[in-house]
Amino acid sequence: MVFTVIDIETTGLSKHYNKITEIAAARIRNGKMVKSYQTLINPQLKIPAFITELTGIDNKMVKDAPTIKQALPSFVRFLGKDVFVAHNATFDFGFLERNLKIYHNYRFSNDRLCTRKLANRLFQELPRKRLADLCRFLNIKNVHTHRALGDVKATVKVFTYMLGSLNDKGISQVEDIIQFERSPIKNYSCKNL
Repeated sequence: MVFTVIDIETTGLSKHYNKITEIAAARIRNGKMVKSYQTLINPQLKIPAFITELTGIDNKMVKDAPTIKQALPSFVRFLGKDVFVAHNATFDFGFLERNLKIYHNYRFSNDRLCTRKLANRLFQELPRKRLADLCRFLNIKNVHTHRALGDVKATVKVFTYMLGSLNDKGISQVEDIIQFERSPIKNYSCKNL
């Protein structure tokens, strides 16, 4: 199975009004990270101060970076046909697909998995399922929080743990993992896996 874990940084939360400032991805094959991708993106507007404070990405850093239109083809080539995995995948997928449609008239055909949705089924005892909460729960250190590649590397570790737990339960094929992620939340706590 080949998965690609993705994370983006943006100027805000709306895919309709805000812009991407960074994309990172890591390919996982047989439970190991085999290749990574990272680029800053010039959003072609001033990055809000609170975003710079959160991510560390400022206008000077992105000044010579490619625009999203320029960066997307290399990202799509990197992703290929892999399963698209992200923490809160609707956010990352939504931003990327909107920009792909606008600039390249392209839509993803990749299967998609969300580690947040998986966490809702696997770690029901956790009151919050943010990436930071999962890292704390699983003793995973995220050295560069709110930077795309740092969050990707942390998500790879969280997702790898989840795959192991699912495999122990007999859920190992991509289709079965997707079905599990989309199934009604039951008492699937990791204690039972």
